[in-house]
Amino acid sequence: MRWSTMHIPTLRDDPAEAGAPSHRLLLRAGYIRQLMAGHYSLLPLAVRVRLKVIGIIREELNRIGAQEILMPVMHPAELWQLSGRWQLMGDEMFRLKDRKGAQLALGMTHEEIVTSLAAELNSYRDLPQMWYQFQTKLRDEPRPKAGLMRTREFTMKDSYSFDLDIAGLDKSFDAHHAAYSRAFTRIGIPAIPVEASNGSMGGSGSTEFICPSPTGEDDIVYSPECGYAANMEAAVSALAPVDPATDAARSLDEPQRFDTPGVRTIEDLATGYDAPADRQVKTLVYVLDGRLTLVLLRGDHALEEQKLIDATRAVAVRPAEAGEIFAELGAHPGSLGAVGVTTLPVIADLALRGRSGMTTGANTDDVHLRGVDVDRDIEVSEWADLRAAEAGEPCARCGNPLTVLKGIEVGHIFKLGYKYTDAFEITVSGPDGKPVKPAMGCYGIGVERAMAACIEVHHDEKGIVWPAAIAPFEAVVIVAQQNDAAVAEAGERAYQALLDAGVDVIIDDRSDRAGVKFSDAELVGIPFRITIGKRGLATNTAELTERATGETVSVPLDDLAKHVREAVAQAIAATNSAPAA
Repeated sequence: MRWSTMHIPTLRDDPAEAGAPSHRLLLRAGYIRQLMAGHYSLLPLAVRVRLKVIGIIREELNRIGAQEILMPVMHPAELWQLSGRWQLMGDEMFRLKDRKGAQLALGMTHEEIVTSLAAELNSYRDLPQMWYQFQTKLRDEPRPKAGLMRTREFTMKDSYSFDLDIAGLDKSFDAHHAAYSRAFTRIGIPAIPVEASNGSMGGSGSTEFICPSPTGEDDIVYSPECGYAANMEAAVSALAPVDPATDAARSLDEPQRFDTPGVRTIEDLATGYDAPADRQVKTLVYVLDGRLTLVLLRGDHALEEQKLIDATRAVAVRPAEAGEIFAELGAHPGSLGAVGVTTLPVIADLALRGRSGMTTGANTDDVHLRGVDVDRDIEVSEWADLRAAEAGEPCARCGNPLTVLKGIEVGHIFKLGYKYTDAFEITVSGPDGKPVKPAMGCYGIGVERAMAACIEVHHDEKGIVWPAAIAPFEAVVIVAQQNDAAVAEAGERAYQALLDAGVDVIIDDRSDRAGVKFSDAELVGIPFRITIGKRGLATNTAELTERATGETVSVPLDDLAKHVREAVAQAIAATNSAPAA
């Protein structure tokens, strides 16, 4: 490839609309251009990186025996209705009708489609099966941002496993876990596997792969000592044991009302009425699938909404409005409580179980109750872990303080179990001839998101610093004086020698100044730069500069191809052996 003929529209200044480093650099370095919010064209450099990322993932999936397929991006509504997700997906699903009026969807994921394919599996001898694809996904993301990290149109590697039983599913899940770990290492992403919520996917368990980054949107609870890691949506922590004597000292034979004029917050009550936050029962009101529900937590704890969704399996979830609350309970937020409430479901966090001597709202404005015994005075419909874990709390495994860090989700693997084979009534003939429902798993990697995440952890003030395995080119030959015939000819010889040696190389044969070429090569992020100039030509040498370190060495032109090939191999090997985050 020649820089002079390749479309690489670099920009001198940072685009005003870009915030995240990957967004800013992908625009500046000429990798992407926005068509509209959440939709980007990938330019030649980006396509080269994308294909290398896909190649690594494909190799690792083939290694575990997965088979590549390709499913349509447009789906009939009937399949989504059969699984129950036609309504569950809500506004994020693009829906349309064809000229005959048939309802269709643009695929945001492919569980329904792949399960319909599995209807052709007949016998236990056909299992296990692992199928994967690289396919465009479309989601009507309400707030697309950060370039390729949150878009409405993107490439997903999604794979699916079908096993005879849960033990087989566990093996397929573990095989994908290992394949993902190897793939992310090779790509250059320091991904941490963390426990996560299954969300709308359903099933029994899942693991996210998170790239630590301050630009990430996920909060990860992490213990460096024992390695425990979980998305905030699923994280747990240990709590200090409750002092029974303190509970007993505040207990009463029955709840006692007391006036609290102007009290609206946990802090108000704690400050003026001897009711520390950890001794309050906080009452939130949610509408779950159309029904008003009380959600109780300790006053010093925050609700993790995904835990509420997972615990109740509710499809439509929202906080109740003030008017709805007052109509049902006769009070406004700040004076709410569950004591004496028998007409509404009450879901309580486990930290409240067995607590006495607590304070909560009386469902009368400006009035609270003290001496509340949760088990005695509140009819709890369901107990669940609802609270968000916090930094500094003890790890439930090792007891050491937990850390909360930001991260980018780059992959997610799920144990779906029987959710979809039940819905589609998929069975195979078992070893005894009786019908058996296969157990499913699904496994996803966002390809362009992985590219962006890699930049988030591999860049500097000069531009992108691509790992050699996925860089658009492994090396660039820069002809320092293009108008000097001898230098230009030497550059062409070096370029051809590198091509013959199997190096993925581009020659910068533009007539621009050497400084411009150096800046562009650094901005684009090519791992190795070979400079051919008058001074080096006088001693029959070239300068070899490593982008990541800035180190420059002189290399005899006769040994250049061999030296660069070995340097690239060493750089890839170093990435492959990099320790996990």
